[in-house]
Amino acid sequence: MKAVYLVQGNRTPQSKAGSNLKNVAAPYLGHYLVRDLVDQCNIPNDEVDEVIIGNVGNPPKYPNVGRVIALEAGLDKKTSGYTVHRNCASGMEAVSQGFIKIASGRSDVIVAGGVESMSNMPLIYGEDVKDFFAKLAMAKTPQDKLRTIAKFRKIHEFFNPVISIVQGLTDPFCGLNMGQTAEKLAREFEISREEQDRFANESHARAIAAQKEGKFSDEIIPIVKGKKLDELMYEDDGPRADSSMEKLAKLKPYFEKKTGSVTVGNACPITDGGSMWMMCSEEAVKKYNLQPMARLVDYHFHGLEPERMGLGPALALEGVLKRCDMSLGQMDLVEINEAFAAQVLACLQVMKDEKLANRWGINAIGELDRDKLNVNGGAIALGHPVGSTGSRLIVTLAHELKRRGAKYGAASLCIGGGQGGAVIIENLA
Repeated sequence: MKAVYLVQGNRTPQSKAGSNLKNVAAPYLGHYLVRDLVDQCNIPNDEVDEVIIGNVGNPPKYPNVGRVIALEAGLDKKTSGYTVHRNCASGMEAVSQGFIKIASGRSDVIVAGGVESMSNMPLIYGEDVKDFFAKLAMAKTPQDKLRTIAKFRKIHEFFNPVISIVQGLTDPFCGLNMGQTAEKLAREFEISREEQDRFANESHARAIAAQKEGKFSDEIIPIVKGKKLDELMYEDDGPRADSSMEKLAKLKPYFEKKTGSVTVGNACPITDGGSMWMMCSEEAVKKYNLQPMARLVDYHFHGLEPERMGLGPALALEGVLKRCDMSLGQMDLVEINEAFAAQVLACLQVMKDEKLANRWGINAIGELDRDKLNVNGGAIALGHPVGSTGSRLIVTLAHELKRRGAKYGAASLCIGGGQGGAVIIENLA
């Protein structure tokens, strides 16, 4: 297997759905990042072998987001592009496929990442409404159309669509939405509301501190908000400088109204954003005289029961450490996506407790120093654009390793449907 280098990674600022980036369609959260990477690395447009993009809410107008992004970025038409879907880890799946192709010698230059416009996920109407519009489209004369309209009696269905993002966040196997799976872990691992709120408050505090210190400036490429080219967004809009334990305590449980502890304050917001990596072989690094940020050591995905999907990072981290013959202690920094505070706190318990770890067929990997975890805040503050987060975590991790001059880092996240994904990278910058 050949070495795989992460030459340069960047991302958009992340924005709460329905706000700053609501008018930016999914491909346009990524095409300018690709263009920027190609220009930074001074790689000719016809020398990129492939563009691989993670995306969950695939827009009907752009049925293959990966290919659209490649062409919109101005790459040569011979550069192939495709889209992958592994729920929350779609961006990490894209990077892992780039890893396989370069490590096996099939490719030398790949752009991989993810995009998600959660603002633009559509409403879904029932079969009767669909059949009505199909018949209306086939009606040949105005009279036929009027007769078709007159026969339709279920007008209320037009005003009662299924919200696709709600349906998509509900597991079809266990019937629980993602928030309910977090509630399940909170109960089983006896994680209190106060612990969850404290974790969430710390996420905001760290993200605000990172913004004030300019820590995200190297990884974020400003984006045009919409049609007006002079309106740029420069930083994430999720972190709250006024977050406090008192304010978080006032929020009511969202998923289980009477007995729950998971709120909109200790869970990640619905978010728009994109992130990209330029990935190269050693031959390409030499050919284009590149200075890689990091080496992608390896990756691992692991499955578990969907109703406890939040434990995925604990299982995936154990798997990737074993695959690389490394220990948790060797990791200078660790990113675990904060889908929910309860979910991350449950993972930390499993990681350090042998009996708990054995329940899922893994070994305990040790207690994680919280000073190494999500040092610049996590998804509770920054947001979780599902198709992008897997690659965004790696972008943030690599830039912070570079800033600190540290050596190894791991990025991990839980995946709806009952999976976890993790990667280990080595800083070279």
